Amino acid sequence: MIDGVKLKKLRVIPDERGRLMEILRHDDPDFKKFGQVYMTTNYPGVVKAWHFHRVQWDYITCVKGMIKVVLYDRRKDTATAGQVNEFFIGEHNPALIIIPPGVCHGWKGVSETESVVVNVPTEMFDAQQPDEERLPYNTPEIPYNWEIVYR
Repeated sequence: MIDGVKLKKLRVIPDERGRLMEILRHDDPDFKKFGQVYMTTNYPGVVKAWHFHRVQWDYITCVKGMIKVVLYDRRKDTATAGQVNEFFIGEHNPALIIIPPGVCHGWKGVSETESVVVNVPTEMFDAQQPDEERLPYNTPEIPYNWEIVYR
């Protein structure tokens, strides 16, 4: 696992009214601070990658559909520099991924329908000075191929 990254399995509690899934609490040991909450969607097969932050931590979960989340440690000063992590999260595997600053991340919609991703970053988005750097999904800097891999 990339240094600083955490995967928290989430528990779905169903009853006759529907389902409840607690994602993040301020008393969670991995909670840093609250910046904002936003949701984004992915159409099947669409890749949203790569980006990273200098200050912001991301707390990402998928509440509808499934996504493949990929992380790359581009930090030079960690024991996991250059390492890639891959996670499949969503309805069939509810989890929260905690991503520290400096770790490149992106995801691909892998379900048959649109997926819904919720992020609770530690910082508010500032359009005048965004804490975000982007790289193309197919950059040679990151040793990852977004194509389907048959194992």
